[in-house]
Amino acid sequence: MRIVVRDMPHAFEPDNEKWDAWRPQEVARRLAHVDVPWYVAAGWAIDLFLGEERREHEDLEIAVPRDRLGEVLAVFDECDLFAAGVPGPDLVTPLAYVDESCRSYHQTWVRERATGRWRLDVFREPADGDVWICRRDSSIRLPYARVIERTRAGIPYGAPEIVLLFKAKHSRAKDDDDFAAALPRLAPARRRWLAAALTRVHPGHRWLDALAD
Repeated sequence: MRIVVRDMPHAFEPDNEKWDAWRPQEVARRLAHVDVPWYVAAGWAIDLFLGEERREHEDLEIAVPRDRLGEVLAVFDECDLFAAGVPGPDLVTPLAYVDESCRSYHQTWVRERATGRWRLDVFREPADGDVWICRRDSSIRLPYARVIERTRAGIPYGAPEIVLLFKAKHSRAKDDDDFAAALPRLAPARRRWLAAALTRVHPGHRWLDALAD
């Protein structure tokens, strides 16, 4: 059932049963000629790093620089676009109705017009030119060349230590599983970076003990 919010009449609760996300290969194909630094994020990024699809993924997230979001979204002209979490949790609002007061939102959901299926979640991240800025702590900054890695097929994905930093906030079962799967493959420099970032953003996090081993 579609529930509309009174003070923002275009907002509604999305039907999450209609998530049928594209695979990373499809998004890479669509964005092949878009000259914007973007990468697959979240759980799919860990699987791309490991080189295998370890579990089923309910959705697909990519991350793009906040100020260049429009260049990426222009590719999906057969889709409708929604700001997720606006005006509150579990709600979406058509992007056309999101003004400057909602600039803090960071997720744009892409819904295919012909099928009504949710296909993609696009994260808007702060950046300064070629430098990525962590939205959880703006003092954590890295060049995009360090943030973005690629599979043999050329699909860009976020460096696993950066992806795990964001997963650490919720540490759900699937996040713990992703951490456990990636940890043996993290080189010492990656472990040190993640440990330092976790200490700064989530001091005392339970993953820190494993990173110290």
